[in-house]
Amino acid sequence: MGQLRTSPPPPQATELERWVLNTAEQLRDVRASLRDALTRHGLVQGEDLDEVPHMVLLVVTELASNALRHGRPPTIVTLLATDDSFLLDVADHDVSSVPELSDVRPMDSGGRGLFLAQSISLDVGWYSTATTKNIWASFSR
Repeated sequence: MGQLRTSPPPPQATELERWVLNTAEQLRDVRASLRDALTRHGLVQGEDLDEVPHMVLLVVTELASNALRHGRPPTIVTLLATDDSFLLDVADHDVSSVPELSDVRPMDSGGRGLFLAQSISLDVGWYSTATTKNIWASFSR
């Protein structure tokens, strides 16, 4: 097992929207609202219009599901932006654990969220505050 790189998101990132989840059932509404938010907040029109939201929604599903399953509620999903990227920050309230990249065989169920985030986003990292553990991923804007 490896550890995810410790790194806060870029300091120039501005918060656009935030969602609070207490149950996995709320994730569906967050996904729909997040897709709308990406369009409202200036996702560049063109061929990436379908690809970027799909990648962001896939990553939010994985990271928020992990936070709901393994962290302490509530899970907080925040959409941030810089001039050229969107950042997705997913936080839970279990500050005692460290995100780990587990060895996963292809047929195992689950455990792929961090690998998936690393493979389809521009960058991924994690950090903690006094009350939360946050995992973030960035995407082209």
